[in-house]
Amino acid sequence: MSTGYSENSSIRRVQLIADYQFGGAVGTGLFPEECGFIYSTTGRIRQVLLGGGRLATVRASDGRLTLGIEGAKRLQALLPAPGYRVVIREDVAGFVAQGKNAFAKHVVGADPVIRAGDDVLVVAGEDRLIACGAAVVSGAEMLTFNYGVAVKVRQGSEKDASGKYQSTPDEGDDEETRHECRAD
Repeated sequence: MSTGYSENSSIRRVQLIADYQFGGAVGTGLFPEECGFIYSTTGRIRQVLLGGGRLATVRASDGRLTLGIEGAKRLQALLPAPGYRVVIREDVAGFVAQGKNAFAKHVVGADPVIRAGDDVLVVAGEDRLIACGAAVVSGAEMLTFNYGVAVKVRQGSEKDASGKYQSTPDEGDDEETRHECRAD
């Protein structure tokens, strides 16, 4: 039995995952036909690319999508507010845009359908995209809690000196890299 997918079935697969994960029919808007793919050594879809940028990664553990900032921009255009959005205070938007986590005490609004573990858009002001990441708690809990991380930011909207979007270091990164990214 073959585990390889044709490009046509790969695009349909990620579109269906997006429809399930974010609701409605966002899959075709999020992943147009001209998307490219990076496959694992076993032939499974790992990353979805468009124009050289990463839109999303398909998590191996559960098959759900983790958005890159380019994918978050596309999703934001497709979903009307407050769809999968966490609104933060303007005074901390700069830190979160650099890839820092969003804390519950800074959240001023959140979509009530957000569940812990969902991929969300972090916005400020007039629905300005700041970052994307994984919700640590539900949307209602983000508004109730005064402490703790609300969204573990995966990628901020601000670019670093090399022109890349800033990401938080992974757990597996070396000690020196983690300290370079830490706010002093």
